[in-house]
Amino acid sequence: MFWVLLLFLAWAFAGTACARLCLAAVRTDASDASDASDAAGVPDVPDAQAVAGRDLTLYEAAFLSGGPARVADVALVSMARERRLLLAHTGWATVVDPRGRDEIEQSVIGAIGPAGQSRIAPVRRRAADAEAVRRLADGLVHAGLAVREGSDTVASAVRQVRAAALAVAVLGSTALLLPGDTGTPRPLVGAWFALPLILTLSSLAIARFEVHPYSPWASPAGQRLLRALTGKPAGDERSFLTSVAVRGIRAIGEPELRAAFTHRDQPLRE
Repeated sequence: MFWVLLLFLAWAFAGTACARLCLAAVRTDASDASDASDAAGVPDVPDAQAVAGRDLTLYEAAFLSGGPARVADVALVSMARERRLLLAHTGWATVVDPRGRDEIEQSVIGAIGPAGQSRIAPVRRRAADAEAVRRLADGLVHAGLAVREGSDTVASAVRQVRAAALAVAVLGSTALLLPGDTGTPRPLVGAWFALPLILTLSSLAIARFEVHPYSPWASPAGQRLLRALTGKPAGDERSFLTSVAVRGIRAIGEPELRAAFTHRDQPLRE
């Protein structure tokens, strides 16, 4: 009857993860409803009205869409488009103008180093970890547009449910492959494990339908501003950078510039 212990573990994983997802969805829905009522003019919450009419900067939109790494990508693309930074298709970044126009660009130049040239991948990592990006994140959290790092969000709960579904599948497979006679017909054992698997998969489907998109970075208020941002007309340089901020490097239509970010070859050894 060892399979019963495995079944108990499967239900524990599935139940805990699905309960966490439900609680996160309820909290998000309550926060969203509260923000909407505040934006409609409920007194004693002056900041909510300011948030409702706020325009996001490129860096703010990038952080809310893709986190610190996306902020670094937008800065790199912006500098490259203005020929202040050369991004080679071989995966190298070269500084042309060492004067950054803001603290994020200064962080990128600092991440490249005094030699003025570096691989793009480590530059992206160092720039994403820069103090300027942390200050940007803190400002968005304070404004109610971003979630605090480590918060119990719908996105993190969805990841846990996915992991639970995988764990249930592995435990069920293990139970079915146990040697010897389990005392219970194997189809019945499989049916018992199918129940927690159905629970996790149905929870993921409901979350996809009811609370998607779920972001690990943006609060409900931040997601509303992002949706408004993507609805604006396109065609100019600002719109191009906005699409990179919201969609990431897959929005880059220039083959050589895209290749600079996707290059995976190892650097040459001396």
